[in-house]
Amino acid sequence: MPDLRDALGTLDLFGDDFVGDPHPWLDTLRADAPVHLDRGTGLWLVSRHADIRQVLLDTGAFRPDNAQQAVTRLPTATLRVLARAGFGLPPALANNGTDSHPGLRRVVTRFFNAQRVAAAVPVIGRVAGELLAAAAGDLRETGRSELFTGFAQVLPCRVLMELLGITGVDPATLIRWSDASLELFWGRPSPERQLELAAHAGAFHRWLTSAVHDARRAAPDSFIGALTRHRGPDGEPVDTATVVAACFFVFVAGQSTTGQLISTVLRRALAEPGLWPRLAHEDGLAEGWVEEVLRREPPVTTWRRIAARPAAVGGTTVPGGAHLLLMLMGSGSDPAVFPEPGRMCPHRPEVRHHLAFGAGRHRCPGASLARTEAAVALRAAARVLPAVSLEGGAPMLGLLSFRAPLRVGVRADRAPAAAGGPRQA
Repeated sequence: MPDLRDALGTLDLFGDDFVGDPHPWLDTLRADAPVHLDRGTGLWLVSRHADIRQVLLDTGAFRPDNAQQAVTRLPTATLRVLARAGFGLPPALANNGTDSHPGLRRVVTRFFNAQRVAAAVPVIGRVAGELLAAAAGDLRETGRSELFTGFAQVLPCRVLMELLGITGVDPATLIRWSDASLELFWGRPSPERQLELAAHAGAFHRWLTSAVHDARRAAPDSFIGALTRHRGPDGEPVDTATVVAACFFVFVAGQSTTGQLISTVLRRALAEPGLWPRLAHEDGLAEGWVEEVLRREPPVTTWRRIAARPAAVGGTTVPGGAHLLLMLMGSGSDPAVFPEPGRMCPHRPEVRHHLAFGAGRHRCPGASLARTEAAVALRAAARVLPAVSLEGGAPMLGLLSFRAPLRVGVRADRAPAAAGGPRQA
């Protein structure tokens, strides 16, 4: 690892060096500056596992109010586009530190519990089979296929739409809206690009608002219907804006970030010598690989909190009102928790200690579904496409809180599979 201690002042969280390989920077932060004020963003970077867990669990001292705020200032022209669409994200789920959060979370969690996830496995398998059949056809015709846009990105979107009864929009549009919203609020787009993204985010919000209004007459067991019928701590029905904000978060997190996870899982598996041929038939290997990717390269790389008052974190006192950036990816390679963190070791005993899904009251309610989708997708791809090799590099999604390869190109490979496989811990 290069010596980056003297270079932390030049760290650019959106720069090619960091996005391309954040681990050297994260290792340096964790070892030498575990609570570091980043001058470029004004965020306090927290990188050790124990400190991140402390912040996530102490909901009195560290609030989630900034979790969905735009990282890059939105100029007046962009704000006007959003205002014309009625866009707003009042406290609902990830950004909600009020007493309304537990009730809303309970409604959402019912749709992602163990029973529903188990029932979703045939749906995931069926959709994966359809998408992979098209990929196999491309391989037969051209010798090449692209598994991000044709498989990893589409699978969780279609599954989520079926599970939650999302209608009135096609998957491509929902993906476009979700990706635009991520870039607008977590990226560093130019003012011109912000206007384009705001138009998509505004269209997304208008559609959600219409869907919520329609759902007030829908079956109470539908996802949006259940939210519209929920009553807050005061006994009053939840307002439309809050239901829309909850749906906005679930629809983005439930498909965009899961697609990013599947993309990373596929690329890392294809690049690991000897692993791909084993995934189709070795029990538990796909699940173990997914868990290691979540530990080492989670799609949600960071999350934010605000210090409600001056507070001690890792021996450093951060001032009240400080905005903290929790380096979730870095915590997964903390050697105090994970021995030999740079090795990919499926089935390592401590792997579930990672914080890829957060911790505490805001832990991701869709964690089980995301794990299941990624494992089913990986196993199915290895079974349907047994003789493929990874082709070329990939541009990386490099937003403040999201990172994943945007291409998984494969080519037909008739050479015999490599022997061996990943070392087991």
